[in-house]
Amino acid sequence: MTEESHLTDSNYVRLLRHCVPRNDILSSSFLQTLVLMLLFFLMTPEKVKQALSKVNDPELQKDLVSLNMVRDIKIDGEKLSLTIVLTTPACPLKSVIEDDCIKALTSIGFKKENIKINMTGEVRQHGIQGKEPLKGINQIIAISSGKGGVGKTTVSVNIAIALSQTGAKVGLLDADITGPNIPIMMGDQEPPKVENAKIIPKENYGIKYISMGVLVPADKPVVWRGPMLDGVIRQFLRDVIWGELDYLLVDLPPGTGDAQLTICQAVPLAGGVIVTTPQDVALLDSRKSVNMFKQMNVPILGVVENMSFFICPKCNERTDIFSHGGGESAAKELEVPFLGRIPIELDVRIGGDSGKPITAKKPEHPISQTFKDIASKIAASASVTTINAIKTPVTK
Repeated sequence: MTEESHLTDSNYVRLLRHCVPRNDILSSSFLQTLVLMLLFFLMTPEKVKQALSKVNDPELQKDLVSLNMVRDIKIDGEKLSLTIVLTTPACPLKSVIEDDCIKALTSIGFKKENIKINMTGEVRQHGIQGKEPLKGINQIIAISSGKGGVGKTTVSVNIAIALSQTGAKVGLLDADITGPNIPIMMGDQEPPKVENAKIIPKENYGIKYISMGVLVPADKPVVWRGPMLDGVIRQFLRDVIWGELDYLLVDLPPGTGDAQLTICQAVPLAGGVIVTTPQDVALLDSRKSVNMFKQMNVPILGVVENMSFFICPKCNERTDIFSHGGGESAAKELEVPFLGRIPIELDVRIGGDSGKPITAKKPEHPISQTFKDIASKIAASASVTTINAIKTPVTK
């Protein structure tokens, strides 16, 4: 802050120059210090909020004050502390928002070194008219694929763990009743406990999860018709003691059948994610998943291109085994976000087969960082759909 830009037009400066005798001791810098002391004396939380009302959340395109993100303002002389509560602990633009807040606060007289901002996250509950939210669960995100074999469950497990590593409370529901794989990847296939006729979900790597794979022997087929599948999925939703969760990820079976219909109709979804591989056959089916979500009025959070390419560990040569770029071009064509590419990586396969997901066991691995980036984008998009949703309570 310069005297010319801030103090020349100040009524306080004119008052002091009028009242204080002019001499060499009372220099311009002395007056500036005196005025700053007076300004800080008069500083209030409302003036801080007024400054921060000019800072927007880049994703939500609304200011932080109207979004009720500015909390716990404390002013102690020249020092200021406050909390910014973002809509997700996985916010990818956290540092950008913090920098914008500091700029706004220095413009009203605070020095950067005297500003302390606690950046935290609070996932808001998603709700739309006509659908009753699950108690204690803020956002439900469905992960789908048009066809099998694209690595959707691998993506679901690693995205769940990546979200958990940001501090979010995460659950994982395996809606693939006839082909459950989540227990294997999560490293625990033992049956869950039951309390008062309610199922206590399994838990590992900070993730609560439920699956038909922990309820029936691994080699026993589940040969059920649609109504029975519907009943089990609804039981997984409402008869499992999930507790307090920020996110419940639902790993859907391939296709656009009964399980997808049940999830879309039973609960308010913050959005759907489509996992595909780059080749034409997978992309054709992924388009069906996108259109299914659109038909059910479920927001599309984005497309993930899995098995995007392969880097040879010996010669470092890249090979596009399943073609390349198809997921991004399909997302552009369908006008939905493209969330990122995940290459074929041996450690990902080994981690899935051994029940030691790469994001949990090797969090600094480049592939783990890719999963974290995609998880942050999913969380950010889910925040936008939640803020924009019509929140009308539904009573039984």
